[in-house]
Amino acid sequence: MIALDLRDAARAHRPALEADPRARASAIATWRGRMINEWSSSRVFGALAAQMERAGAFAARVSEIEAFAEEERTHGVLCGAVVEALGGEARADLPDCPPIPEHTGVDPEVAVLRNVLSICCLSETVAVALIAAERLEMPEGALRDLLTRIWSDEIGHARFGWTLLGEVVPALSPERRAGLAAYVPTALAHLVEHELAHLPATRGTPPGGEALGLCAGEDARALFFDTVEQVIHPRLSELGLVEDTSDGRRVLSDTTGR
Repeated sequence: MIALDLRDAARAHRPALEADPRARASAIATWRGRMINEWSSSRVFGALAAQMERAGAFAARVSEIEAFAEEERTHGVLCGAVVEALGGEARADLPDCPPIPEHTGVDPEVAVLRNVLSICCLSETVAVALIAAERLEMPEGALRDLLTRIWSDEIGHARFGWTLLGEVVPALSPERRAGLAAYVPTALAHLVEHELAHLPATRGTPPGGEALGLCAGEDARALFFDTVEQVIHPRLSELGLVEDTSDGRRVLSDTTGR
């Protein structure tokens, strides 16, 4: 564990909030969790940039990934600012960051593409959908503006991944494309495991919770699966990385048993 202390940085960005006392504790816990997740994401992007540099693949894009890592650190500070505004403290124990897969045995370019697919195309696309839903429930104001800033960056991260794959995958040899496609079931299974671990199957939110960015776990889980089935799966189909072109539920069933 690493001690993450963002109190000083976060206090400079505290939004003005009016919070229902009944939702305050849940909101502090939620935004502290987001603070941890966003800071952890910065380390994932840092590891991806290092992998790109080692592989020599897409060297011109390394600076973009490094910028994403910096954006995620900023997101961590902004989430901590909400914690502080609600009366909490923007500090926590940061879990160990497992190394991103090296994909030993496949071409270094394909190894990079596998991780871009998992990190940008899958995880960041889901983040875009979940944050968009939270914004819809929020009134205009400082907190919605803060969340919109995070959302805008996440859109850029997802767009980077889909754009890169759209540029590169059509030109891959059949062997390389097969090597990328072979990882899709594993990436989807990991995505489901990760998201469900962070989206408890709860019903409803405390009074005033929606205004603070809280959402019912059951609704978030449903949106997550809809995003995989209706957004991610069709795009993977367009790239020729999944066989079934009509039913996103099938790819989830095949890879996760859902």
